[in-house]
Amino acid sequence: MLSKYMYAKHFNNYKVCRRAVNWCIQANCLHSDTKISESYAPPKNARVVICGGGVMGAAVAYQLAKLGWGSDTLLIEQSRVGGGTTWHSSGLVGVFKPSLAQVKLAQSSIELYKELESQGYATGWKQCGSLNVARTRDRMTSFRRMKAQAITWKIDCDLVTPEQCKQLCPLINVDDLYGGLWIPGDGVADPYETCISLIKKAKLDGLKIVENCTITRIYQENGRVTGIETDLGPVECEYFVNCSGFWARGVGQLSEPYVKVPLHAVEHYYLHTKPVKDLDPMTPVVRDQDGYIYFRENNGRILAGGFEPIAKPAFEDGRIPANSKDRFLPEDWDHFHVLMEQLLHRLPSLANTALDRLCNGPEAFSPDCKWIVGEAPEIRNYLIAAGMKTVGVSAAGGVGHATADIIVNGYTSYDMYELEVSRFLGLHNNRKFLRDRVQEVPGMHYALQYPFHEFKTGRNLRMSPVYPKLREAGAVFGQVMGYERPAWFDKDQLSDIEMEDWSTPYRIAHTNTFGKPVWFEHVAEEYAACRESVGLSDYSSFTKIDLWSKGTEVIDALQFVCSNDVDVPVGSIIHTGMQNKYGGYENDCSLARLSKNHYMMIAPTIQQTRCKVWLQRHLPPTVALSDVTSMFTALCIMGPFTRTLLSELTDTDLSPKNFPFFTFKQLDVGLANGIRAMNLTHTGELGYVLYIPNEFALHVYSQLVEAGEKYGMKHAGYYAMRALRVEKFYAFWGQDLDTMTTPLECGRSWRVKFDKDIDFIGRDALLRQREEGVRRMYIQLLVNDHDHETDIWAWGGEPIYRNGRHVGTTTTTGYGFTFKKQVCLGFIQNIDDNGQMHKVTNDYVLSGDYEVDIAGSRYPAKVNLHSPNLPTKYPDQEREAYKATRDKNDENQIVTIRK
Repeated sequence: MLSKYMYAKHFNNYKVCRRAVNWCIQANCLHSDTKISESYAPPKNARVVICGGGVMGAAVAYQLAKLGWGSDTLLIEQSRVGGGTTWHSSGLVGVFKPSLAQVKLAQSSIELYKELESQGYATGWKQCGSLNVARTRDRMTSFRRMKAQAITWKIDCDLVTPEQCKQLCPLINVDDLYGGLWIPGDGVADPYETCISLIKKAKLDGLKIVENCTITRIYQENGRVTGIETDLGPVECEYFVNCSGFWARGVGQLSEPYVKVPLHAVEHYYLHTKPVKDLDPMTPVVRDQDGYIYFRENNGRILAGGFEPIAKPAFEDGRIPANSKDRFLPEDWDHFHVLMEQLLHRLPSLANTALDRLCNGPEAFSPDCKWIVGEAPEIRNYLIAAGMKTVGVSAAGGVGHATADIIVNGYTSYDMYELEVSRFLGLHNNRKFLRDRVQEVPGMHYALQYPFHEFKTGRNLRMSPVYPKLREAGAVFGQVMGYERPAWFDKDQLSDIEMEDWSTPYRIAHTNTFGKPVWFEHVAEEYAACRESVGLSDYSSFTKIDLWSKGTEVIDALQFVCSNDVDVPVGSIIHTGMQNKYGGYENDCSLARLSKNHYMMIAPTIQQTRCKVWLQRHLPPTVALSDVTSMFTALCIMGPFTRTLLSELTDTDLSPKNFPFFTFKQLDVGLANGIRAMNLTHTGELGYVLYIPNEFALHVYSQLVEAGEKYGMKHAGYYAMRALRVEKFYAFWGQDLDTMTTPLECGRSWRVKFDKDIDFIGRDALLRQREEGVRRMYIQLLVNDHDHETDIWAWGGEPIYRNGRHVGTTTTTGYGFTFKKQVCLGFIQNIDDNGQMHKVTNDYVLSGDYEVDIAGSRYPAKVNLHSPNLPTKYPDQEREAYKATRDKNDENQIVTIRK
């Protein structure tokens, strides 16, 4: 066998022997003696059909059975239950994940496995703890941030020294370590045993299973699932759940329309040793993320693997064999070499350990390295639970619970918006895009998660017509929803890449620090221009949707969907939320009334799919909807001189009397016509957003740049816009606003039509909350005694303390260039010593002394409940009057000014 590979001693010889060993016999790996079901024709009817008999499908089936739907549920598996990627998974179960939603889902999984074990059902759960080690100062800073976050996420963990690392795991070399993070509640589980136990439990409650059955078609009628076709016969059903792992993308193509499930397989390696003498069965899982590796004890052996920085795509033609024998790939020791070297460095005894086999078991990853869950945008009652990136057993219990909740109750208590499949566009499902992107995605799993991470693959896809001009102006680009968006500008460091080469990424934004970023001075200059002269920013990535009807149907429909009053005079603009039945935000947008029965909606970039689907599912067929995002180039000019500048380019009177704040007009600009101009900037600064038909974009841009030169106009990127918004206390969708947050909790009750006798989604919940009081409140904190030059910055997720007690968490943070301080936005609660939540009042907020914990250091902070007034050289009534967060009583001031 592989005993000849004493890797450290025979490094030059191992390539010759790479084919010397076949890896695990399929019968042993799949535990084929476990009989689950026979192959027979499926029943004609089922309420729910689950596609996929891995641990994820088993978890969904178990949770449905637990909710009383067991006898109404059919699980179909193309091979044998547990025979997909479940059998060769590493079995690592860690609670620390990139977001709170994933943490809660993982915690739910652990509780489920403990419960099953207590009932005598095997899961292989072993709470051996995990030790994460740090080779660099930045990794240790990351661990300090995690330790601080742990109080919010309710995770027991400790920072440890290199010496303590050695005590926790005597096997490892600690000579190059700065320290580590010990998580005693982590452990391992056996995905196959867990899968089988979940299936057995569900079968007791009536679950039906058909193995060796292939689904060939998913049917829908009027946008809802109606049934499936299999090679053993048809099944009528109400719900379909795609739990088919890395087959999920292909299964998505079995319906009309296609359901987009952007996943692509990569080769993924597991190194197994032969039995190791005296190996402690409670050896912790060790993760050396700076070396891309992990290892664990596995039945007296070492199981090791990792996430190499550049992965190898598998099955690049998109055809994934159903037969497990054909699916397994040959080992590639050359590719595994980078991980093997790191394993030998961290685990020196591996050099003298007999190796058994190197398994190449492909795994599927999404293009952003997050799980894919939720209801498909294309078809109602079609749910997805896939893309768990090698940690399916860690996710299965929680995701299964959430998926079953959605099916049975129509909603889940888990806030999973950032994991929902609706975060993607069609471009993300392009096979060639996925092939390129997944080369860098697995490496993200262990890479340092610096702020504002940017991918290097799949770039230069969506570009506004002014993209070449922005490059010439020194843009450094980020990417959002495939759109190249300037993050900041630096004309002194223009790239040597030929300007005509549009096929390759240009200058990609990076932060690569937890302290003062490299772009600080550039953003400071852009910020100053937007406040004191003129800034020009590209808003083209914003979601833009036109809504209209022949009669007043569009007004009535939007009144029901929106929490603010949309029946405003033609030419007006309103900010409004679209709430769910619990009052939480499904969308946060601006609506411009273009004509009596025609509106234009402007929504966050990341909402392009999500808000469109929400509208489609709630608007009547008499209301037309068109996504015009790609039809218009959006240029924002902001600053005190913008009215004068734009007046030089248009014949329209732009005086406040004729074109007041928060209104819309159609303008001629330069020689172009049909420009939709909105007197707002989404930052609180004076200015206009011009929605320009694409064919006129370069002309209008050139006119603005030429006219703006004498006003000292500067280009401004997204980071400057963000800084302006944070200082002005503007909430961000996806960071501050989500499906669990209501307008009353974030100071926006004035944007809710409580005074109108008009029903809207979420009205009852918001009325009830107004009566009972809020249990959490959105605040702004100005951090004191913090040196932005030398101290670690707040980047979001920091705990907030009031009078020494933990009360909340920051959501959005940034440097306030006017305040000259770190600014943190976030939510706080009022929780007593017994853990009971009480109302959060203004008096409660303002009577406390606050601190923000930034990577283990607490800084005092001043609290604000409302948008602050910022000093400026050019004060303006309109700019000072509009607040993102204010009391209803303040609205009269705005009305007076508009008149």
